[in-house]
Amino acid sequence: MALAEAVFVFVRDEVRHSWDIRGRRVTCVASEVLRHREGLCYAKSHLAAALLRRAGVPAGICYQRLTLDAADASAGHVVHALSTVFIAPLGRWIRFDARGNRPGVDARFSLTDEALAFPIRPEFGELDYLRNEPDAHPLIVASLTSHDDALALMAGALPSELPLP
Repeated sequence: MALAEAVFVFVRDEVRHSWDIRGRRVTCVASEVLRHREGLCYAKSHLAAALLRRAGVPAGICYQRLTLDAADASAGHVVHALSTVFIAPLGRWIRFDARGNRPGVDARFSLTDEALAFPIRPEFGELDYLRNEPDAHPLIVASLTSHDDALALMAGALPSELPLP
């Protein structure tokens, strides 16, 4: 449990979110994210999963569909990535969001109550994709690997939803 929380804190606090720093570099795979210490939520979730797995802890990725504008659902939606980790003493998976805190965002690691960056608001068309994925979704990987400017990517090239099985 301590290792999972340490990975969460490291990725949340030591890897900058591209949007928050207005970074243009697009990172996707864990080694790139670690080298450059920046990335979108997707890249940060890839790094968290890789670090946990390297330590022998089962980890995965899951997603949310969120509004682009917190106050206006008509602005459209974007897919947001979270991390998952299996907590063996509890015998269950938990989700955490290492996106990075900023004013209005206070994500924390919790074994009992999720403290994610963005709570779901169904009335805005937001939803949790409650599937624990072993790998990054192909649409996410395609978006990240087909762009070389994170600001342009965030300006409208990110997936707005994921197909449900």
